[in-house]
Amino acid sequence: MKKVIIGVSTLVVILIGVRIIVPTYIDKSRNQVTPHQPYQITNASKSFHQSLFIGDWHSDSTLWSRDLLARAEHGHMDLPRLQAGNVALQMFTTTTKSPSNQNYNNNDANSMDNITLLAMVQGWPVRTWFNLTERAIYQAKKLKHAIKQTPSSFTLITNRQELTALISARQQGSKIVGAMLGTEGSHALEGDFNNIKKLYDEGFRMMSLQHFFDNRLGGSLHGQSKAGLTSFGRKVIEELNSQSIIIDVSHSSPQVVNDVLAISTSPIVVSHTGLHGFCPSARNISDTLMKEIAAKGGIIALGYWSAASCDTSPQQVAKQIAYGITLVGAQHISLGSDFDGAVTTGIDTSELAIITQELLALKVSKQDIKLVMGDNMKNFLLKSLPEK
Repeated sequence: MKKVIIGVSTLVVILIGVRIIVPTYIDKSRNQVTPHQPYQITNASKSFHQSLFIGDWHSDSTLWSRDLLARAEHGHMDLPRLQAGNVALQMFTTTTKSPSNQNYNNNDANSMDNITLLAMVQGWPVRTWFNLTERAIYQAKKLKHAIKQTPSSFTLITNRQELTALISARQQGSKIVGAMLGTEGSHALEGDFNNIKKLYDEGFRMMSLQHFFDNRLGGSLHGQSKAGLTSFGRKVIEELNSQSIIIDVSHSSPQVVNDVLAISTSPIVVSHTGLHGFCPSARNISDTLMKEIAAKGGIIALGYWSAASCDTSPQQVAKQIAYGITLVGAQHISLGSDFDGAVTTGIDTSELAIITQELLALKVSKQDIKLVMGDNMKNFLLKSLPEK
């Protein structure tokens, strides 16, 4: 009996160790910042940066077992660092499935799923282990719990009234940060049309269609079929339009993007991407498609990691933004960091002022910088979100 007790006690200690050590180790190893000396920001750049309404279309921070209200020494984003970077509005996207051996060229939708293992190791509720909708809802509840703890600093935005209140508070000098919810792929629907309403009721206002693999809606840019929208996918697009849920095509195949542009009654977003003409990566769809998205009133949000911009330096990110302005016009370019998305970037969100400074150095006009850094996101949402 004594040996059994010792054995059980040892197992418990090991399991506790796994819960405490392994998630942090994975987080630290996947979400890195390129080592650098502190960026030197001029007083003029700081002052201009502080005057901006800054918005970011994509962060996967809810995936990790990290306190969003405490400043961490690893990863890319939390509330203190959002405030330090003067971010006014952040879209939090919920990752629910990621194939093993993930790559930008060809992924099998039926391969082992990394998020299942991560959910188990991080101690997520059992209901999330085998249901992707529950994983999205669980991450949403984590965000809402953080907001409930500090409502004067963090607020959930689900409609135009709430966004207008946030804009007013920021104009009066408040550092309150608005948070929004989106999905990283509509496999989160579990193939059930009714889950669109379920996620809407949980506060989701943007849904991407694919991630790194094909799903019931259609082909992924990184999947095996490269197909367009399925009949189910077309029904989903119609429903997303009817519920004022923003459509995100950031991992969709070119044919899916074409199909969405043909049938969507609302402008669409690419929440985190690069521009192929600037960075010819398998991660980035063609400049021609980007122009078509912009021509229909869409937003192209540019990321900071190497597969998007071909270099993680702030100078390179700024150069890609300038390229995008020339390509489609300043009113269609936004920020889409992909912070905490298992990528390495040259900054965390507290260091965003260096992007502003590099844009100024490239002689991008202050008006265009205002649009890119957040006004485009704000204006798009004021048109796209439900009234209340």
